[in-house]
Amino acid sequence: MKRASPGIVVVGSINADLVVTLARHPHPGETVLGRSMTVLPGGKGANQAVAAALLGADVTLIGAVGSDAYADIALSALSAAGVDLGAVSRLDGGTGVAVVEVSDDGENTIVVLPGANDQVTPDVVTASAEAIRNAAVVIVQGELPAASIEAAVRAATGRVVVNLAPVIGMERDVLLRADPLVVNEHEGALVLEQLGGTATGGHGSVVEALLACGFASVVMTLGGAGALLSDGAAVRPVPAPTVSAVDTTGAGDAFVGALAARLAAGSTLDDAVHFAVRVGSYAVQHPGAQPSYPTLDDELPEPQHPRIAGSQQESSP
Repeated sequence: MKRASPGIVVVGSINADLVVTLARHPHPGETVLGRSMTVLPGGKGANQAVAAALLGADVTLIGAVGSDAYADIALSALSAAGVDLGAVSRLDGGTGVAVVEVSDDGENTIVVLPGANDQVTPDVVTASAEAIRNAAVVIVQGELPAASIEAAVRAATGRVVVNLAPVIGMERDVLLRADPLVVNEHEGALVLEQLGGTATGGHGSVVEALLACGFASVVMTLGGAGALLSDGAAVRPVPAPTVSAVDTTGAGDAFVGALAARLAAGSTLDDAVHFAVRVGSYAVQHPGAQPSYPTLDDELPEPQHPRIAGSQQESSP
């Protein structure tokens, strides 16, 4: 597969996903019967790396797996997508595991056991500092220790995409290096609270308040409603295509990987977000996280409101 250059470095988690399908999610204290369980590769870092690589980006992943049977499963799709795994350590102990429940309406709940991801220390990250410095885009998430994420951001000289999911405490000056900060509506409110900011209205006001805290750009994902973005100008909505969701697991990671792939290739933030919304909409129509991600050969769903003729991302990839 032809790669874009320069590339992307993802510093992030690698998991095996234990995916349980069921009619509906249980209420607290309730027991329900599941239908099936499948073990699939996952982890936010790995998901984003696979998503970007399948879309033609040159991707290196920095992370760790354990010495158990889940390790090979967790790395399988990364290898198949052509992600550089030279900076992935195999450590004693267990690989990270996520228990994912997917209901008939496509919604999911996830419980993550970090496993080897907790052993991705700042020293592990700085051992790959040269790769991080040379990357056009560095992606981090919230599933590694905060000190390790901070080490990655400090080492970066290119664009830093911070997907603070889950929301964890980070040093303010490091977090503000995000360009963009990528959050959903719930994470956005938590980050704003963490930074001491306030919003007076809906999602758009949260984006504006985050920008006022010092971010260069903010992207807020809104599920089936699409996304909001701003890089200092007015907040712009990006509508999502109308699709029937089968499984929303990993759709946000598909979005981040696609966003980074386009940014690394030189696209504007607006065009990258429009493309990423379509990739996320493709992913929710298929089961699983990494198995649901499109390649350059797949046809993406069209947005509800077509782009202006001549836009860089008007046609399918």
